[in-house]
Amino acid sequence: MREQRKLAAVLAADVVGYSRLMGRDESGTLARLRENRSERFNPVLTKYGGRLVKLTGDGALVEFASAVDALSAAIEFQQTMAEANRDQPADTALVFRMGLHLGDMIVDGDDLYGDGVNIAARLEAEAPAGGMVISRTVHEAVAGRVKASFDDLGSLPLKNIERPVQAFSVKWEPSDWQPPVTSEPTAARATAPEAPLPLPDKPSIAVLAFQNMSGDPDQEYFVDGLVEDIITALSRISAFFVIARNSSFTYRGRAVDVRQVGRELGVRYVLEGSVRKAGGRLRITGQLVDTTTGNHIWAERYEGALDAVFDLQDRITSSVVAVIEPKVRQAEILRAQAKSTENLTAYDLYLRAYALFTDHNYKEESFDRALEMLARAVAIDPHFSSAYGLVVGYHVQRLNRGWGSVADIRAQGLHAAKLAAETGRDDPRALGWAANGIARFGGHIGEAITHIERALTLSPDSTHVRRMGGFTYVTGGEHERSIEHYKRAIQLDPLDPWAFEASFGIAFPYFFTQRYEEALSWLEKALLERPNLIGALRLKIAASAMADRTREEIQQAIGRLHSQHPDISITKIVPIIAHFRQVDLDHYVNALRLAGLPE
Repeated sequence: MREQRKLAAVLAADVVGYSRLMGRDESGTLARLRENRSERFNPVLTKYGGRLVKLTGDGALVEFASAVDALSAAIEFQQTMAEANRDQPADTALVFRMGLHLGDMIVDGDDLYGDGVNIAARLEAEAPAGGMVISRTVHEAVAGRVKASFDDLGSLPLKNIERPVQAFSVKWEPSDWQPPVTSEPTAARATAPEAPLPLPDKPSIAVLAFQNMSGDPDQEYFVDGLVEDIITALSRISAFFVIARNSSFTYRGRAVDVRQVGRELGVRYVLEGSVRKAGGRLRITGQLVDTTTGNHIWAERYEGALDAVFDLQDRITSSVVAVIEPKVRQAEILRAQAKSTENLTAYDLYLRAYALFTDHNYKEESFDRALEMLARAVAIDPHFSSAYGLVVGYHVQRLNRGWGSVADIRAQGLHAAKLAAETGRDDPRALGWAANGIARFGGHIGEAITHIERALTLSPDSTHVRRMGGFTYVTGGEHERSIEHYKRAIQLDPLDPWAFEASFGIAFPYFFTQRYEEALSWLEKALLERPNLIGALRLKIAASAMADRTREEIQQAIGRLHSQHPDISITKIVPIIAHFRQVDLDHYVNALRLAGLPE
């Protein structure tokens, strides 16, 4: 019906000087036009999920699921045409111009009407030969996400359009839009699964990195933290399968078809958006796309004062829940909206510290700075459970790297873990860290398991909680349950740039149950991603000795460990691994002795 409306990105294109070309050589021009449509235009539409709405002689009207897809398709097509015309005489070359707009469209069967379509067509008329002009709405949606630059053309008066439309011309570097060259994957890059992942039997969603529209690179931590909270809120709803941040953020800055994202991550829905932070105001836009069809099923813009950021997050979370699964109980929505602090200053300090933690380029001085931030955050809000949890994480890394007194680290880490558990009864992330800290720093393992089981009840699809569960159970000697949780973490995060953490962790229960080859297989995966991962090198030495690997191979692993810690010894390793059961600790230490590591 004509009354139906939808949000869509529309591309209008036509040939510059088409009448002149037809007057010179009608049959040749038509043949070249058909050739370019079949060999260049149609493949680009297929790649980026475009739907050809209609052909108009020399022109075309195309609908896309997102503005990023529309602009990427337009640039790629213009680039292929520029290359095709390189050896073509100027008086016979087919040169296109294009206009793009993102807005409401009126749907009539397979056709589109309304001002949204008219604006795209009028912008096309303003475009230079071989170029394109886009509207402000497209510019807001693509800035920072497509390899292109934009010149502001100001507000253009367009024929039959009531108000002037702010427009931008688009420029790009040809080298950025060449066909991809296949190369061997590097150790630091996560690769997509070769076959599409199957969709889970419940609603599944990936939240992509939101665009930072503030013009300030230093605000990236704020934008990323905002998305992290949305992911965490959705993860708490047991009816959802939610892909972890580390996988969904691998698409940052890339022009991708949401259907490709769905295939690679095994999700039915993708949430994308942008955040603009200026002065004391905040604007958050979001859109939900069905990856099986490429269709938008929800889009909204939220604006408010910066001190109302939590309310804005709650509104976005509630809307996504309502769209994906109307039957989700209201109690689950309310639980998803729960925040561990309502103080914006404390929250900002926490996000800054979290950004340093996830950087993985660890330095002792950055740790000191982050712990100071977290101390200030909990001084402002003594009930800030997530901040206490992150303090535990920092002390775990300090222990692994030998930065400080072991006794002090254990005392401080255990204290933070207890506070995380006290204040975070409904915060699964804090409970995960609490379980880790209590198990690692000398607390009672039964208490740690109680906290991890509650965290799993609250957020069974949280990669963080599953990893913490894997660690907690291996510490308590429940090795099969540990393997189960680590494998679930890997499934939830198939493109995780830091998947080495789960690969390293799962090697322990395999080692303790004398499945040394399986342990070594997982350790190799971890070391492929992080060649200097100290803990993995230590365990590889032990597993290699127990698997009766060659002396040369064992000595090579010892040499890699010595290159980072020349004075490493069993005596220095024991305090780091003292959280394991005595039988498992003895097994580990005896294996290190068998390998020839000095006492």
